[in-house]
Amino acid sequence: MTAGRSGEETGSRSGPEADDGSAHGFGNAYGSGNDGEHSSSENGSGDGPEAAGSPPPGARRPGGRTARVREQVLGAVGPLLVEHGFDGLTVDAVAARSGVHRATVYRRWRDVGGLLADVLDAAGDDGWRPADTGSLEGDLRALNEEVQEALTEEPSVALALIAASFRSEEAARALRRFWEERYARCEAVVGRAVERGELSPPVDARKLVVSSTAPLYHQRVLLHSEPDPGLPAEAARTAALAARAGAFNGAPATPQPRATP
Repeated sequence: MTAGRSGEETGSRSGPEADDGSAHGFGNAYGSGNDGEHSSSENGSGDGPEAAGSPPPGARRPGGRTARVREQVLGAVGPLLVEHGFDGLTVDAVAARSGVHRATVYRRWRDVGGLLADVLDAAGDDGWRPADTGSLEGDLRALNEEVQEALTEEPSVALALIAASFRSEEAARALRRFWEERYARCEAVVGRAVERGELSPPVDARKLVVSSTAPLYHQRVLLHSEPDPGLPAEAARTAALAARAGAFNGAPATPQPRATP
């Protein structure tokens, strides 16, 4: 271990804790988010929401020691979550597993909600784009296969984070941000289909992509069913047929503001 100027310790990771689950994809809501450029800066005061995690999406983050600390901490969250569940995930456990001093973790992330939110925000801070297979059905199938892979891997950090979002409002908000951003990137799938002449505009891209991916989440998250190898292709084919029949024609609905309690 090495000590920082303030005495906060960081350590290298090996063994199971070194696996930070950083594979990216449409359905993989977990990643370290640290590629040398995309790492959060330390907040010297440690006070207020800024201390909990990421700057706004697209903001450039400095690297260096701060990036390493964030990578180590976030890399410990997923494995602990799948091993012990939400109730067993604590700031002290994350600090011990990551090798980062507990005072640093408390100052920057405050609590478990802050840690989970930053994990999800980091997962969305990547270069992922939907595959271009040359057809609408092929693009949707590729998306569905990514979803299936994320939900069926063992252990599935994506499933664990979805479950945790029901226990933490901060994590739930971060998960919504993650999906909103992922679906926004998927508008390219519909745009390409329109350019190829497969679909006639206007098309509600969000509804189309949701209709394709929804059966995967229904099967694994709601029904806890065994994965069906044929479902990604079947759901993609159904959504593509519906789209070509005009089921999703029309401009996207304008989001309504949330009512304040």
